[in-house]
Amino acid sequence: MYVIIVYDVEEKRVGKVLKYLRKYLHWVQNSVFEGELTDGKFKEVQIGLKKLIKQDKDSILFYKLRASYEMEKEVMGLEKSGLDSIL
Repeated sequence: MYVIIVYDVEEKRVGKVLKYLRKYLHWVQNSVFEGELTDGKFKEVQIGLKKLIKQDKDSILFYKLRASYEMEKEVMGLEKSGLDSIL
């Protein structure tokens, strides 16, 4: 499945979340990652993130797309990741 993860965490945890997600997905821009994950890897990412955040203070959004070929990505302005071949 194709996954987009958007997070808003307290400053002291941002670096840990960023480093963790870079193991699994492509960094797109501040607090946004995307890429292909199996169902098992997706669960692994969720479990790992749950250990890093404080659920009463932080927020993480997971967008799951079963068919990435049906999604269109359009960028206005600077594309921070520089990955043209994701979609």
